[in-house]
Amino acid sequence: MNRAFAAGLALLGVAGVGVVLGLLLVAPSGSPPTASNTPAPSTRPTVSAAPDEADTAAVAVLAGAIVDAIARHDSAAFGKLTCRPQTAEALAGLQRMWDAAGPVTVKLLAPPELRGESATAKVHVEAAGGVKDTPFPLHKENGRWCVPG
Repeated sequence: MNRAFAAGLALLGVAGVGVVLGLLLVAPSGSPPTASNTPAPSTRPTVSAAPDEADTAAVAVLAGAIVDAIARHDSAAFGKLTCRPQTAEALAGLQRMWDAAGPVTVKLLAPPELRGESATAKVHVEAAGGVKDTPFPLHKENGRWCVPG
């Protein structure tokens, strides 16, 4: 009985291998079939809309004004770049901080990154106290680019 059982398993194994080989030989070549509800992935590259030239220029001017205000330690000039008027107290605190920093070297790390009505200007500042890179968020409000806050 053991021999008969072993022979049956062997025949079943051979039949299974035969079915698998038959399916492989009969199946069409190429990629496996996809589900009918799943669209094929697009091979076209995605292209994002180019930023408006006027916005690109306005953001570059704003980023330059930020750098200039920090380099000159001019909190009043910086206050004019914000989206909302700053209190005299807030500007005085900023001025005290900038005066305490002493001479600084300021530059943009790269051209500002523009995304619709938002942008980021990465400003690099070096002073006796150290180095700091700050990403300044920029926003377009009522047709004007400004620093939120």
